[in-house]
Amino acid sequence: MTANAFHNIAQIETSLWEAADQLRANSNLTATEYSMPVLGVIFLRHATNRYQTALQAIEAAQAEGTMPKRPLVKGDFIKRRALMLPEAARYDTLLNLPSGASLGGALVAAMNAIEADFAPLQGSLPKDYDRFDNKLLENLLRCFDSQALRQATGDVFGRIYEYFLMKFAMQGAQDNGEFFTPPSLVQTLVNIIEPDHGVVADLACGSGGMFVQSSHFIEQLGQETMNRVTFYGQEKTPTTIRLAKMNLAVHGLEGDIQEANTFYDDPHRLQDGKPLWGNVDFMMANPPFNVDKVDAEAIKTDRRLPFGLPGINKDKHVSNGNYLWISYFHSYLSPTGRAGFVMSSQASSAGHGEKEVRRKLVETGDVDVMVAIRSNFFYTRTVPCELWHFDRSKPAALKDKVLMLDARNVYRKVTRKIYDFSPEQQAHLAAIVWLYRGQQSRYLGLVHSYITRLNAEAQGVDATLAPLLDQLTQSQVALQTFSQAISALKDAPQPVQESLTALQAALAEQSQAAQAFMTDRASLVTGLQAYGQTVVASGTQASTDNATQIQLRQSFDKQAEAAKGLVKQIDLLYKLAARSAQQAQALAAQLSQHEGKSDKDAAIQAAADLLDRRAVNKNIKQLDDARHTAVEQLKACAYTHRQMVWLQERFPKAEMQDVPGLCKVVSRADIEAADWSLTPGRYVGVAPAEVDDDFDFEQTLRDIHVELADLNREAVELAAKIAANFEGLGV
Repeated sequence: MTANAFHNIAQIETSLWEAADQLRANSNLTATEYSMPVLGVIFLRHATNRYQTALQAIEAAQAEGTMPKRPLVKGDFIKRRALMLPEAARYDTLLNLPSGASLGGALVAAMNAIEADFAPLQGSLPKDYDRFDNKLLENLLRCFDSQALRQATGDVFGRIYEYFLMKFAMQGAQDNGEFFTPPSLVQTLVNIIEPDHGVVADLACGSGGMFVQSSHFIEQLGQETMNRVTFYGQEKTPTTIRLAKMNLAVHGLEGDIQEANTFYDDPHRLQDGKPLWGNVDFMMANPPFNVDKVDAEAIKTDRRLPFGLPGINKDKHVSNGNYLWISYFHSYLSPTGRAGFVMSSQASSAGHGEKEVRRKLVETGDVDVMVAIRSNFFYTRTVPCELWHFDRSKPAALKDKVLMLDARNVYRKVTRKIYDFSPEQQAHLAAIVWLYRGQQSRYLGLVHSYITRLNAEAQGVDATLAPLLDQLTQSQVALQTFSQAISALKDAPQPVQESLTALQAALAEQSQAAQAFMTDRASLVTGLQAYGQTVVASGTQASTDNATQIQLRQSFDKQAEAAKGLVKQIDLLYKLAARSAQQAQALAAQLSQHEGKSDKDAAIQAAADLLDRRAVNKNIKQLDDARHTAVEQLKACAYTHRQMVWLQERFPKAEMQDVPGLCKVVSRADIEAADWSLTPGRYVGVAPAEVDDDFDFEQTLRDIHVELADLNREAVELAAKIAANFEGLGV
């Protein structure tokens, strides 16, 4: 994602999904029926954007004289990673069709025109739009026609496409969502095997997420994906192949994706005619787990199974296909190839014939890293899994070693049912692998990035606190002025006197809290400025010396605690200010409702107008906004500091070491002694109990609220389905 793309991409994704899903709900279509047409519309919006961008670049080049003025051809657009869309296939043309025209027919024609011009997409785009109501299609097209989306770049549409794939997977569309591997897991595989060149293959490619994440990795290195790698994929389900081809196209990528059942077929050939088998630089996959119907007779002589069959049942079927996949992934690798794939957690300690295959695999010395993942990372399955990694060119010092990494206690809760890794957690897991490989400089580089980030966040704190103080001051002055005016009233009724006393007490408490806040704020800002000076004074050592990095982190320990304390003060101040405003509003209401016709009564009634209630409400809203900004900035400082603590407490020497409950480098002898098990939890032990000093009670309550909201939403959906079923039965 480029820096100038979308700062609020998550909000855009959510709003688009909610709008599109509402249309689906109103159409009585299932998620499966709706998914491909929606993804096709996203693709069409993106294809139009790419066309417009390429056309502008071409026109600019012609105006500058760097390109001759002549009729344009397909190649002019292809070289700019765009399609030369005929007018009938452009998004704005479809939206501006004359009244009464068939939008479904026009969409089908548009998809046919695109396929005719772009061979990799032939037969892949959805063409069943003519079964939809015209109004539904028009509303769907308008969902993706905001000004922001008309100007969106490829990375934005890539994110939106991936987000919709994920949401359809969560709803169980297309093979119960098994076509989609959560990006968090794919990114972890990518971070460990680092696919940056050559042949990248996925023998169970689903929607192509492995290829997309590989491209993100390459682009982060500042390189052009299609100049660095060639993608080869195969998938047995035609609909899923269509998803994959669209996914690649929407990211501006190409790949050779073929329909094949990997258990029996090996259709790919490289551009030089060599087989894919034995020549893959990077193998990535999330294959279906525990398949038990593979014909053993048909595959018993397959050269792709160098370790033999893992076991045959009485029906002459392979009893479990997991080790067929594992053998494929290893045998397809070139002599320097790496593999990373998702596998059932049962496989790493399975017995009988599977253990024998695993023993032979371990004895090659190519098993590199094993990562245990807790349950609830998949959208439609709650089972835990493991990430396996092979490296056929491990250095001699690591040839008989395996890094066991138990990440079951590393996760971020997304919803009640779904967990993932935060970007920092992904970086930490990668950093452990770097240390295992002896790449200390990369680990130090990560810590240095936290130091730089923390310093930037720290120096930005005061700028977020200033508006907060301004709003607090405005609030207090207005309410104190009102309070003083009411105090000057003569012979005010007893209820008014009582309300005034309560307001004065609230303002006094607010003033006292504000004084304490300003004192602590000044102290924190001074400390943050001093930290910035320390970082600058550390020079290049901050990026290359572990001891310096630890000192810099420790020098912020006190400020991190102060920042957390200031967050509590800010929240308290907001609550006190809101309470004061509420009491002032109540007092003004009492004054306006006072009865009587004397001059004294009139003065009491008029006093209500001394408080501008609309201005008070506006001020409290602005105060809440300023509070949120300041709190988020302070929390960002504490969060970044906590990332350094996590790394440095576990790896104080910036070197690989065993960490109970997290990681351990084991030898082949260790594995043999453990019955050839590759289950990380069997080796790393149990982490010591930790007191969570950063436990956030309010965040926990928010999580519970989110969980309750999810349950309530599910209850409403279930009730609607039950009601619809009863209606269908005529009950």
